[in-house]
Amino acid sequence: MNQPLAGYAPAPVTARMENHGNNMLKVAMQTGNDLLARVGSMIAYEGFIQYEPNPPAVRQIARDWMTGEGAPLMKCSGDGLLYLADYGADVVVINLGGDGISVNATNLLAFDASLTWGVERVKGLAKFAGQGLWNTKISGQGWVALTSRGKPIVVDCGGGEDETYVDPDALVAWSPNLKVKGKRSFKAQSLIGRGSGEAYQMAFSGQGIVVVQPSEDSTDRLRFRG
Repeated sequence: MNQPLAGYAPAPVTARMENHGNNMLKVAMQTGNDLLARVGSMIAYEGFIQYEPNPPAVRQIARDWMTGEGAPLMKCSGDGLLYLADYGADVVVINLGGDGISVNATNLLAFDASLTWGVERVKGLAKFAGQGLWNTKISGQGWVALTSRGKPIVVDCGGGEDETYVDPDALVAWSPNLKVKGKRSFKAQSLIGRGSGEAYQMAFSGQGIVVVQPSEDSTDRLRFRG
C-alpha cells in the first residue's frame, strides 16, 4: 500500500460495532446477527451482505410513527464488514448491555435487529407542544450507533435534585428512565435557542445521561407537532 495511505487502512476487528475515525461506523456482520440501519447510509462493505429496505418488522412498528419523522430503515444481513456514515456526521457507538436509550430518529444510524425497539410519545411535553414529542426507544443486549452534528457532549444528570436543561434542537438521546418536562421561556426567548416565537427547553432529572450535539440545524431538530 502507498505509505501515505497506510494510516487510513481498517484496523483489526475488536467489536461488533466500532468507529473508523470520527465519522464512519464499522460493523462486523455475521449470519443470524442482522442489523437495522438508516436507508442510504451504506458507503462500503466486504464479504456477502444483503439489504432489505423497509422490512415487515419495521413496517409494523412504523404504523405507530404518527409524526412522520421516522428515518426509513433497511435490514442488513450476511457475513463481512459493513461501513456506514451519514454525510460526515460524528458517529457515537454504544453497547447497551441490557440498558435502554431514547433516541431522536434523525440521529439514529444503526442498531442490532435483536434489540427491542419502538416509537414512544415523550410524556410531560404535551401541554407545551400540542401532541408532544415522539422518540425511538431501544433496549436490550446489543449495539446502537448514533450520529451527532459535531462532537457531542454527554451530560450525567447525576440523580440529584438539579435539572439539566437542553434545547430540543440540539438533543440527540437520553436515558429513558429520566424524568422529562418542558419549560417555556418568555423573557429569554431571543437568547435561548434558535427558533422563533416562544423558546422551549426540555428539563431532565433523575439518574441517567443526556447526549447533546453542537448543531441546531433545522434539518436535524426534534420537531414539536401541535
